Amino acid sequence: MIKRHIFAELQKLLGEYPVVTILGPRQAGKTTLAREMLSGYEYCNLEAPEVRQLALDDPKAFLARLKGDTIIDEIQRAPHLLSYIQVIVDNEQRNGRFVLTGSHQLALREAITQSLAGRTSILNLFPFSIAELFDAGISFELPEEFIYQGFLPRIYDQHQRPTPAWSNYYQTYVERDVRQLINLKDFSLFEKFMKLLAGRVGQLMDCTRLANETGVSVKTVKSWLSILEVSFIVYKLSPYFENFGKRAVKSPKYYFIDTGLLAFLLGIEKPEQVYRDPLLGQMFENLVVIECLKSRANQGRLPNLYFYRDSNGNEVDILFQNGRDLVAIEAKSSATYTASLLKGLKKMASVAPAIKRSCLVYSGDAFEFSDSVTALKYDQVNRIFSEN
Repeated sequence: MIKRHIFAELQKLLGEYPVVTILGPRQAGKTTLAREMLSGYEYCNLEAPEVRQLALDDPKAFLARLKGDTIIDEIQRAPHLLSYIQVIVDNEQRNGRFVLTGSHQLALREAITQSLAGRTSILNLFPFSIAELFDAGISFELPEEFIYQGFLPRIYDQHQRPTPAWSNYYQTYVERDVRQLINLKDFSLFEKFMKLLAGRVGQLMDCTRLANETGVSVKTVKSWLSILEVSFIVYKLSPYFENFGKRAVKSPKYYFIDTGLLAFLLGIEKPEQVYRDPLLGQMFENLVVIECLKSRANQGRLPNLYFYRDSNGNEVDILFQNGRDLVAIEAKSSATYTASLLKGLKKMASVAPAIKRSCLVYSGDAFEFSDSVTALKYDQVNRIFSEN
């Protein structure tokens, strides 16, 4: 089993809270993390119809059977259990009593706010990070291979072929979860929307234009984007809220939580096609943004990730807010360093005194400059956050 970096934080939280809730995308490894790394816990899966039915019909009897420390998988299938869990943990006053897992962020967060406020900590588990794969001795020569393969644990554990694996993932999980959350009369419109969204990865979101091209209303597009976000299919990167005295853009950007799904939606069927694709730069940027997100999540911290662009041409792909300081991160797919790759970072640093460090993430070798600028290879993104 590939060791997950988030486990160290999970262990700490089990000693501090009676309940730890692990959220994340489908097939990200939540169940494996909980079951194999917490082998002393009882296990209960609410996806099993007979188990779920008992939890729905008689929650007290259901929970009465779970005397020891317990993992309850897919808790969003019976969110009313949270009120009964609150009573149990308040009576027992014991940390580490329950570990809950779930895939729908919005429904769980709302239920937790009502029932388990102050009693649970929330961890977001994403698919494998590059650093986790490297620790397990898995690496690729080129970033295009990571982009194409994606990071689902089953692709690596079961040696699955990426294209059929992502096709099955899309049909089995994405379509199913979306159908559960919205009443779709014509699913072909949603599929068209997904492919158009993939073609706009890393661009400023224009909901009106996307709605016109999909053939639905702007309200529908905004609703679908929200559903994809809470289902951990896409990640919304917001513009930085300070404008440094300039007129900043207000539209967000969207990235796919896994580049494997992005590549599938773009019709890519082998790594060489990634390299030749006109969206290579955006796909590489997607890879870097999500590696940043994973690094923060594995530390149990909020992302604090933004981007910046203003009307004067100042822009940076990622701004990481570290206290009052900022770290500027620029993603470039180039494997060869040239001074022009630092142009945007240096310009941003000159107009934003809060930027204390700047990092170029690209496909070449890592090295340090003398003016608080670092060049890092894409597989070393986690170093940016381990040093903060």
